[in-house]
Amino acid sequence: MECKKSDNILERGIKLFLFLVLYSLPFTFFSSCGADQNIKKGDAYFAIGEYFDAAAEYKKGYSRTAVKDKQKRGERAWKMAECYRRINYNAKAIGAYQNAIRYKYPDSMAVFYLAQMQHRQGDYKSATKNYLAFLDSVPDEERARIGLQGCTQAPIWKTKPTLHTVKKEPLFNSRRSDYSPVLYGDEWDQLFLSSTRPQASGNETSGITGTKAGDFFMSKKDEKGKWQQPEQLESEVNSEYDEGACCFSPDGKTMYLTRCAHDPSYPRYAQIYTSQRSDASWGKPALLEISRDTLSSYAHPAVSPDGRWLFFVSDMPGGLGGLDIWRIALTEDGGLGGVENLGEPINSKGDEMFPVFRPNGELYFSSDGHVGMGGLDLFRAEQDTAGVWTVENMRYPMNSSGDDFGITFEGVHNRGFFSSNRNDARGWDHIFSFECPEVLQTVKGWVYEKDGYELPQAVVYMVGNDGTNLKLNVKGDGSFEQVIQPNVDYIILGTCKGYLNHTEELRVDTSSTSQEYTLQFPLANISAPVLVRNVFYEFDSAELTPNSTQALDSLVDLLRENPNITIELASHCDYRGPDEYNEKLSQRRAESAVRYLIGQGIAEDRLTPVGYGEGRPKVVTRKIAEQNPYLQEGDTLSEAFILMLDSEEKQEACNALNRRTEFRVLRTTYGLFEGLKAEEERQKEDN
Repeated sequence: MECKKSDNILERGIKLFLFLVLYSLPFTFFSSCGADQNIKKGDAYFAIGEYFDAAAEYKKGYSRTAVKDKQKRGERAWKMAECYRRINYNAKAIGAYQNAIRYKYPDSMAVFYLAQMQHRQGDYKSATKNYLAFLDSVPDEERARIGLQGCTQAPIWKTKPTLHTVKKEPLFNSRRSDYSPVLYGDEWDQLFLSSTRPQASGNETSGITGTKAGDFFMSKKDEKGKWQQPEQLESEVNSEYDEGACCFSPDGKTMYLTRCAHDPSYPRYAQIYTSQRSDASWGKPALLEISRDTLSSYAHPAVSPDGRWLFFVSDMPGGLGGLDIWRIALTEDGGLGGVENLGEPINSKGDEMFPVFRPNGELYFSSDGHVGMGGLDLFRAEQDTAGVWTVENMRYPMNSSGDDFGITFEGVHNRGFFSSNRNDARGWDHIFSFECPEVLQTVKGWVYEKDGYELPQAVVYMVGNDGTNLKLNVKGDGSFEQVIQPNVDYIILGTCKGYLNHTEELRVDTSSTSQEYTLQFPLANISAPVLVRNVFYEFDSAELTPNSTQALDSLVDLLRENPNITIELASHCDYRGPDEYNEKLSQRRAESAVRYLIGQGIAEDRLTPVGYGEGRPKVVTRKIAEQNPYLQEGDTLSEAFILMLDSEEKQEACNALNRRTEFRVLRTTYGLFEGLKAEEERQKEDN
């Protein structure tokens, strides 16, 4: 016991001695050690892109650095400012850059970035002063000259706003960042957005932004057309990582999204993933390997309206500076072609980000490298027939001194949503709506199976006498919408594999108000009988009634639009009456209809009349079953089946379905070989 007691006394004496010695040292010794540790931690965070955490360490290190140590104060203020600049803490960045300059930090870029931050804050007078000061020492710096032009133009643009109306949308916004809205759906009734709100997946706070990792949220319109509160997308698309800035393929079946994975040891590089839509849900994302370069970022995907190109943002080698917009071909087999940089005038020495396409082919993107109001501005780019791009700033009020980006349009209309951090002291992004009054002429069409349902695989070709030549993919409901020009004649062809073509002609008149033309494209199935509606005969006769000519005229048009087909035209009766009589009557009726078609100029050898009498009762289709609840798809309306129905009304309805005129395609090569033979004969004569 005595031994233990003496050991304790000795231990206490040693601790007391060390305390007294250390306490007598200057306080700056501790401050200096602590500051150095903070800076080391900050450097480690900065190296892997965790700027929020790095800024916190640099701030501690700066505050612990003696005022008289001007060199270190300047260095540490610079590091702190660089972090604040990257996470959009503009006001704090301004203060830090000013401190770096005050302590004679030697890099003149401190003056340039100070001007940029003041530009982003809308302090154009101070920004102008510092841009000029920077140009005095670096006269050839293009970004400073562009910034100076922006400070001159921005006040002018604010006094002459465009016709756009811009409004913040509280329903879509949270107390964190909400950005990159994307309208989706056949009626544009779904809005996808990226958000770092508390409801996002995961529990960790990002070392990059100081918020939770971003997730996708979605808002839908209710039956009255009112937007509902956004809810987290229930899909494997969201994860513990950062997800954001998505787009969709023209057919709506593929989502392209940006994901930035976590790695505590290395910088985090954004990558593009794809997710496939199955029914109403989105599948697990798969990495889209654009390049084997693992040290570059790939983000902000955008698919061109024709589905041929994937545009994206990257800092890969070969760009003009910072982040550039690139594109890569999307092949028909789902593969990728070569990568191309869009070059000037779209890309600059600054950052170009968030490309988005409008259905009319216009490209929208954001940039801080072109003349703008500050931060990221929205730009519109159009490409002429020679492939040359022209770029235009969207000006005020679409743009502000803050970051304005991630625009989405409601189809062909000049209205929709975008994101901006304007007037937010902490730099959070929020969703805004916009609308611009316009006189817009549009055509909306539906492609569907004749007497059936929509054909989402259809392709529409549109040719105008003004040089228009478009290939349009339809949406999930078989519809398409396209802007058209006044005083232009259009021919529009609806096509789908396995179906006959259908053509509509359209003449667009001059109008001082917006107008929508509506067209229908019913396509006849090549492999199944097609009902010819509203063909009527006199009672107990094969003579066509006058009301039948309109229906047969539409069949004439179809045969002219598809000159290489031959058809069987069939007439059917219900079960009432003797079989032999019904067969002869239906044959005469089919022949009567064929004579009418021949009289309209259709070649006789393209037409085969057949009367089936009651021998081929109607088979119920899905659409007929939906219209008649007592029937099921696949039912055959035979005499026995009809007589089992429990009411005369139902029986008569089925008899009416059996009394019909149909056609089916026999050949799709009529005249083709004759044309080839004639060409061969001409070649022989020439030789």
